[in-house]
Amino acid sequence: MPPAGERLRLWLERTGSGYRLRDAATDEVIRWEDPRLHVVRVAGTSYRADALQDEGFAPGKRVALVPEPANEVDPCAIGIWDLDRRVQAGYVPADVARHVRADALQAVSLWEWREDGRRVGLRVLLAPRDAWIGRPRA
Repeated sequence: MPPAGERLRLWLERTGSGYRLRDAATDEVIRWEDPRLHVVRVAGTSYRADALQDEGFAPGKRVALVPEPANEVDPCAIGIWDLDRRVQAGYVPADVARHVRADALQAVSLWEWREDGRRVGLRVLLAPRDAWIGRPRA
């Protein structure tokens, strides 16, 4: 783990249905439970089955975090959209969204679930905005 205050640097490393995280400085695998980041299962994907097929949500792609302060159900809601904000995959889970600020984070689609050749779920990496995330490598 880097010393306090040092910039987090991550490589995305292809594995299975997505990517695992590797520390760029030490080359050690970083667990999804690491306290410096959040890896979340996108909430609400079953309501957006067609949008979820967009290549903007493929593992390794950066995605946009869009706060929804006017959301009637949850004013802390943070939508997860493709980077061009054309289609929405779902939401940051409410228990995480209440404790983070979308403008302080960057997000990358990390893992996908497929059924019958269609994407049915996603895990997304939420990392500090100043973290360096290396382009996916094989």
